[in-house]
Amino acid sequence: MTLSALSPTSRRRSWRTSLVLVLLAPALASCRPATPVAGPAGPFTARDSRGHSIVPAPLSVQLAGGEGFTVDSTTQIAIAGGAPPEVDFVAQQLFDMLGLPVTSRPRRLVEGEMPAPRSIALAIDAGNSTVGDEGYELNVATDRVTLAARSAAGLFHGVQTIRQLLPVSVEYPAAVGRVLRMPAGRVVDVPRFAWRGAMLDVSRHFLSADDVKRYIDVMALYKLNRLHLHLSDDQGWRIEIKSRPNLTVVGGSTQVGGGPGGFYTQAQFADLVAYATQRFITVVPEIDMPGHTNAALASYAELNCDGVAPPVYTGIRVGFSTLCVERETTYAFIDDVVREIGGLIPGPYFHVGGDEVEKLTAPQYRRFIERVEGIVRARGKTMIGWGEIAPANISASSIVQHWHNDSSQLHVARGGRVILSPAKHMYLDMKYDSTTMLGLRWAGLVEVRDAYALDPGTYIPGVPESAILGVEGPLWSETLVKRQDFEYMAFPRLAAVAEVGWSAASARGWDGFRLRLAEHGPRLQALGINFYRSGQIPWPR
Repeated sequence: MTLSALSPTSRRRSWRTSLVLVLLAPALASCRPATPVAGPAGPFTARDSRGHSIVPAPLSVQLAGGEGFTVDSTTQIAIAGGAPPEVDFVAQQLFDMLGLPVTSRPRRLVEGEMPAPRSIALAIDAGNSTVGDEGYELNVATDRVTLAARSAAGLFHGVQTIRQLLPVSVEYPAAVGRVLRMPAGRVVDVPRFAWRGAMLDVSRHFLSADDVKRYIDVMALYKLNRLHLHLSDDQGWRIEIKSRPNLTVVGGSTQVGGGPGGFYTQAQFADLVAYATQRFITVVPEIDMPGHTNAALASYAELNCDGVAPPVYTGIRVGFSTLCVERETTYAFIDDVVREIGGLIPGPYFHVGGDEVEKLTAPQYRRFIERVEGIVRARGKTMIGWGEIAPANISASSIVQHWHNDSSQLHVARGGRVILSPAKHMYLDMKYDSTTMLGLRWAGLVEVRDAYALDPGTYIPGVPESAILGVEGPLWSETLVKRQDFEYMAFPRLAAVAEVGWSAASARGWDGFRLRLAEHGPRLQALGINFYRSGQIPWPR
């Protein structure tokens, strides 16, 4: 079939594909051959970790000798015609990161126009099924860099790889006379799992929206795509519910140890969600129920079976609180909360907690979870709950989050899927070693290697990899008071979580990871992250 015989849509797709192929040719020619391995949809070259420090490890890296690509004042950023609007933000982020002059602001090419020499070109190649919805292909030659993906999310992840291929001085955009050079070569990348998450417990100790945004920025660097916010617990209620104002007036007034607490207004929360969305991170709100609810019980007496509101709570004991599951007022309350929070998030998920309930019988608990699932689904969201919800008669579309001994296999047997957050690997609030001042140790000591050691595909006996939605690193905050505390416990273990979730099993290996991670010490330092300098990692001196 000739090009003239194609439909207008087909012709545009053909042109974009041709552009990608033309742009890739110089970089492909400069790459040294490597041993082929089977990729998701065909043969690719085996990962070569020598000479790069990309985390998480891509499916394939080929680095070539020679001059590579130098970013200077003449570098341009070009967006191939037909790219969706989200690509403009990706291009702007790349522009800001590189510190290019105003005259080099990103611009869209018209149909048929080729990028100028010395350009970094961003292209959407919808026909490339190899890289999936979030993967990308990056080709670096002396005269041009081409980044191609099926989606804006893939391009965004590719920009993070460009960032990591550049020297750490890229983190200082105001630096005078810095030189940014990128090695020539080719990277082909695709994530192993769709869910690559991090959780922040802002209930026991509150974090400001700006501090959460800072966390989002570092999540994005490591290609994480889910931010689970634990917004309520015994010690604090952290989001404004306009139909239930006492939740923040009373429930949001304190925290562990009796500090001032705090909460997000709906406007602040919506802004936080938008900030994450621009970085292709989905916010997953959690309102824990029916236990971990003292902040709500103290705010509204009618949520208690005896009609008496308890005092606010500032300790760290668990299991003592529960909503009155036999009262209709409880379900009206839950519907209000799900409705208002659900209206603030474009994402499809609503986490209902469901863990550590000691005050209900098993039948009471199961009936509660089943009824709450109906409320969440009626409000257009997918329910997620901790592993304890698995024995309830819930839909296969709901999601179970495994964290300890539970019955996740029951949910998989009904066709459901599981997020893995096993405490002995993924709980970022566990102490690194016996000398760590912060954190707890009920699940054991969790060093960087322990976080990295998880193999999601084989972790739960009888649960195949196809039933694993992904992984998530929760960070509980009983002992964490300020932003620097959260950072110290999260990093560098969150980078290990990211590689477990993103990288193919064949691309992973502790010896290579620890060497690549070591090179991130100066980068994290440049970003002002208060990270733990694990003795397992050979940090540069």
